[in-house]
Amino acid sequence: MAGALTIVAAQLNPAMGDLRRNADAILEVRSRAREADLVVTPELSLIGYPPEDLVLKPALEEAARAELNRLAAATADGGPALLVGTTHRTPNGLHNGYALLEAGRISGMTLKHDLPNYGVFDEKRVFDPGPLPDPLLFRGVRLGIPVCEDMWTPAVSRHLARRGAEILIVPNGSPYELGKEERRLSLAGARVRETGLALLYVNRTGGQDELVFDGGSFALNPDGTLALRLADWEEALGRLVFTPGKGFARGDIHAPDAGEEEIYHAMLTGLRDYVARNHFPGVVLGLSGGIDSALSAAVAVDALGRDRVWCVMLPSRFTSRESLEDAQACAQLLGVRFSTIGIEPAVAAMEGMLAEAFAGRPRDLAEENLQSRLRMATLMGLSNKFGHMLLTTGNKSEMSVGYATIYGDMAGGYSVLKDAYKTTVFALARWRNAKRPRLGLGPEGPVMPERVIAKPPTAELRENQRDEDSLPPYAVLDPILHALVEEELSAREIAARGHDLALVARIERLLYIAEYKRRQAPPGVKIGPRTFGRDRRYPITNAFRTS
Repeated sequence: MAGALTIVAAQLNPAMGDLRRNADAILEVRSRAREADLVVTPELSLIGYPPEDLVLKPALEEAARAELNRLAAATADGGPALLVGTTHRTPNGLHNGYALLEAGRISGMTLKHDLPNYGVFDEKRVFDPGPLPDPLLFRGVRLGIPVCEDMWTPAVSRHLARRGAEILIVPNGSPYELGKEERRLSLAGARVRETGLALLYVNRTGGQDELVFDGGSFALNPDGTLALRLADWEEALGRLVFTPGKGFARGDIHAPDAGEEEIYHAMLTGLRDYVARNHFPGVVLGLSGGIDSALSAAVAVDALGRDRVWCVMLPSRFTSRESLEDAQACAQLLGVRFSTIGIEPAVAAMEGMLAEAFAGRPRDLAEENLQSRLRMATLMGLSNKFGHMLLTTGNKSEMSVGYATIYGDMAGGYSVLKDAYKTTVFALARWRNAKRPRLGLGPEGPVMPERVIAKPPTAELRENQRDEDSLPPYAVLDPILHALVEEELSAREIAARGHDLALVARIERLLYIAEYKRRQAPPGVKIGPRTFGRDRRYPITNAFRTS
């Protein structure tokens, strides 16, 4: 029987398409793990995940081969071997591959067999499936390597066990969503019970456009006990000693984030990496004195630091003194740059310009939306002049029913609240006022006045306006939306839960007719199982109704 292996699980944050940087990061980890036999990296750790159509570019494939060969050459020094995720071409097509690098060469390659094609995943579009894989022999130990989705069903793991695998090593690019931690552990536990093998699950961390990756890499022994768990949302290394026929000696075990903390860290991570990797110096946002912009500003400060966040109050004649005071108080609590730029001169000019065309018609939504669009024109002017990305502040409740102004408050480069319903926004605001996030760069203590959380939401586009003038209370609206969007229930099924059928039918109609707006919304952090955009893909033109 082979001796024990010292394995280092490398929970990394690969940058999409930055192959040289990713390879250098792997080499740096290897230099810190000189006592190890094997360093295990996440799925597509050399390329980034998910690469989408980028992998169809021959030049990327060529660059990946060159960097993989450079990594392989580095292992000629007798130090740790590497398991690295990359693309790999065979006569059967382009594959999502996972390479074993040792003794200066590529000594083995596993190809992902089960390509996911649901939700945010469309790997069948760009990759070809590999055959059921055989174990890779490494220093006398047969390594079974189910790549990510290969672990989610029994076939690959059972095949590897039948072919003599002595351990399951599962590289992952598993995006975060609420409840994902429990599903991963449950499925990994099932594979352990079915095969009787120890399992090491190595996930990536960081943000890639709308997806965020929470890390949380772990190891299970053959009896199902937890031997390792790395921290959420951070790059980390986990050292394990594996003995064939026995399992892992116990390593570090970090508790997972939960509740509002995990959602907040998802938002923080997504914004941090989006801004950094698109080379923005910081963000600018409109700070209205309401809860959405207050929470967005807090996330921005925790993600980027106060010196990279610029908050701007853009009052009109309908802006209350309370809102002016609350916006300034938020900025002071966060310690950010704060400016006030009144939009009334622009509103007057625009209304004057349109007066003849609008003659004979009462004031309505058209005049209200002019204010929102002029605010965005102002903020985009600042963005263009100084380079800061405009941060959008709308929430999922508003975007669901179209309670947002296209080319107005919907404008921007990114949204941290895109997948957060309004009731979640309230919960997150209360949580952040009570607790500073573990990875946050912002201040201790409250980040917004309590009045911002307690007062009725309003867009302040007309006198005495309240959100509830147009929408039901969010405590009523959000469960209806969740049933329509996340659960795909019919209006009558939702009404059977105790909701008024006419109200549900109205909300369903608003949801469907706002699809054209959402198609033009900026990207934002995925939190739940059905985010708009990558997950939920509805036709814009759609006559179907369930009521």
